[in-house]
Amino acid sequence: MVDIGAFTEAAAQVFARGDVWLIVIAAALYGVFVGAIPGLTATMAVALFVPMAYWLDPIAAIAAIITMAACAIFAGDLPTVLLRIPGTPASAAYVDDAYAFTRRGEAQRVLRLGLVCSVIGGIFGAIAMMMLGGWLAQAAGWFSVTEYFWLFLIGLTCAVIVAEGPRSKAVLSLLLGLFFSTIGLSAAHQEPRFTLGIASLYSGISFIPAMIGLFGMSEVLLNLVDGAAPAKPRPPVESALQRSTHSLALTLQEIGDRLRRRKMSTLRSGGIGVLIGMLPGAGCDIASWVAFAASRRMQQKAPTVTGDEGEVESQRRSLDSIGDATTANNASLAGSWIPALVFGIPGDSITAIVIGVLMMKNLTPGPQIFDEQLPLVYSIYLLFILANLVLLPVGLLAIRVSGTIVQIPKAVLFPLIVAFCVTGSYALNGSLFDVLTMLAMGILGFVLVRLQMPTAPVVLGIILGGPLEERLVQSLTAANGNIAGLVQRPLSIALATLFVVLVGSMLVESFRRRDRQAT
Repeated sequence: MVDIGAFTEAAAQVFARGDVWLIVIAAALYGVFVGAIPGLTATMAVALFVPMAYWLDPIAAIAAIITMAACAIFAGDLPTVLLRIPGTPASAAYVDDAYAFTRRGEAQRVLRLGLVCSVIGGIFGAIAMMMLGGWLAQAAGWFSVTEYFWLFLIGLTCAVIVAEGPRSKAVLSLLLGLFFSTIGLSAAHQEPRFTLGIASLYSGISFIPAMIGLFGMSEVLLNLVDGAAPAKPRPPVESALQRSTHSLALTLQEIGDRLRRRKMSTLRSGGIGVLIGMLPGAGCDIASWVAFAASRRMQQKAPTVTGDEGEVESQRRSLDSIGDATTANNASLAGSWIPALVFGIPGDSITAIVIGVLMMKNLTPGPQIFDEQLPLVYSIYLLFILANLVLLPVGLLAIRVSGTIVQIPKAVLFPLIVAFCVTGSYALNGSLFDVLTMLAMGILGFVLVRLQMPTAPVVLGIILGGPLEERLVQSLTAANGNIAGLVQRPLSIALATLFVVLVGSMLVESFRRRDRQAT
């Protein structure tokens, strides 16, 4: 039941204050700038903002955090599409599909789709948080370490499902990433593993330099060896104002078209994003991979089209999968706030910072905040909607500015990409070892592409390998070493069954593909 008085007070705090609007716009521009630079994440953008939050009231501080996070997540698609460098780990799910459009001179097409779906997903997540926040937070409490173990396994399986080419090569890439995740000290073991006596490896391989190297530096090496066809230029034929107005009208039309044509997939992807986002430690990375895999799985049930129509249909399906992934990606942002508000448990690194900011303002997240600070809770709901609405024009501006990148001569662009790769890797910890890691991963990515092995599963293996091992050890310890402890609870049995079904379907599909090739 909505408290009208509290809602009216929240609306006045959000929409009637000029300083909040200025902060939202400034945070949107800042978030896009940080998110567009490979290696600089939304978490880093929020962390750098914390000292300034001290001087702001709670509404203004939260408005800035929500806006810069939403805009930084979208801006991660800019280097993903234009440079084949995932701006966020979630973007790695569809980096090859997205970059294929850039090679055809259609970068702005896929970027505009990403913006549309980011706004839709963000608003969907905000509405879900308003309507189902309390219930979803209780559902999050059903997950123990065992359920997280199966959830992470399902996420890793999705990386194999969405990979192009033979499943065996995707599995090998995933195993390689899992091996990299075992390097160093883990939370489950205090003995160094595979460190070769190198002190910098005790903390393991950071996935951000690895991701930048596997996708960004490897692309530079591939282009230097093979050469690359320049993207098709699009000469401007309209004034800047006409182009901006036309882009906004076209984007609004695409929002309506997607909601009408893909309403069920939008609901599915948004639901995946919210449900996975509210699980502490899961976050938008897994949500993007699962939504992308679910979209691909649904497309496989559609009839096959051949010839020129088949090529058009393949591009349309690729765009639909990218849209589903970005929808889940941004919907998970709101989902991660649900456990933070209801239980005071951070859903991800950003909400962990938010809890610190709220406590700095003498506000303690938890069930009591819905009784004592209900206008603040409503303000958070409204700020999510406002941030995503502001993202629309700011995102279009970013797409318009970034469109010039594809027309930069390769002799100028490649050194810039290398500079971004080095800067992004070094900025994480200020470590030259991370730069060397990035370079080594770039060479590895070059070799994998030459062997026609997908690189995205390597990244997801590095990201999820550590948490997967930790949850496995915790589950077995709680069950006194009995492996049956992994399937003792109803929810763990359901997730384990889903994992077996996914693996079984992949095996059946692989056998059928082999039989067709033999025929």
